[in-house]
Amino acid sequence: MNMNQKEPIIILRDLKKSYDGTNYVLKGINLDIVPGQVIGYIGPNGAGKTTTVKIMIGMLSQYEGQVKVFGLNISEKAQDVKKRIGYVPETAALYDTLTPNEYLRFLGQIHEIPGQELQKRAGDMLHLFGLKDYADARMTSFSKGMKQKVLIIASLIHDPDILFLDEPLSGLDANMMLVVKEILARLAAKGKTIFYCSHVMDVVERLCHRIVIIDKGIIIADGTFDELQAMNKGESLEKIFTQLTGSSGLERVAQEFISAFEPESHS
Repeated sequence: MNMNQKEPIIILRDLKKSYDGTNYVLKGINLDIVPGQVIGYIGPNGAGKTTTVKIMIGMLSQYEGQVKVFGLNISEKAQDVKKRIGYVPETAALYDTLTPNEYLRFLGQIHEIPGQELQKRAGDMLHLFGLKDYADARMTSFSKGMKQKVLIIASLIHDPDILFLDEPLSGLDANMMLVVKEILARLAAKGKTIFYCSHVMDVVERLCHRIVIIDKGIIIADGTFDELQAMNKGESLEKIFTQLTGSSGLERVAQEFISAFEPESHS
């Protein structure tokens, strides 16, 4: 069975969201996502990316339209869905008075992972992410990058079927970025679904099977990178993104910024 024949694992139908009852952050999102895809979900700040994710994972319950994950209506079965997903938010608060071992043990117990299996998974993943020597250190002293590694491990510890990632590479060094990208590619090859939000265009371009661009609460492009290139004169994703989202004045803005620091010439 090829990818196109698989049943969607996520279905969004006419998804709308307003926080004040008047202004809509999402204005009718329609998406079908099948297993084994890495979906790049990109857009300018305020486009509605994080709102979409929070609805799909059951963090926001008030919305219009239909959202199904694993065939379950998220508004009715949020707890059942949460057991089978992982989530790395753009900004997250860790229980940083705990150690990584304590934090992962706590999460493992929530997901009912047997003790020995949990211990092995946590140990293996801490080693992979270069945190083995800090497994019993209090996370209050951790750098942003170290905390980000713990968040990524935490999202994977229960072997979720869908992984929702919002700027997951933030704070990571170049080598660790490569490790995470390889892990995501291998998870997708195993049939896992990755929903990936990021502003780092070159990563989205190389990693994602399908790219969805959202602007002002609506989807303005949806396809593989090759398909988007074919419709946009072979441009890079960054160029396509700026053209489609109306950010073509960036060069002018940058020049005006630089000019502000240049001494005025006196003739």
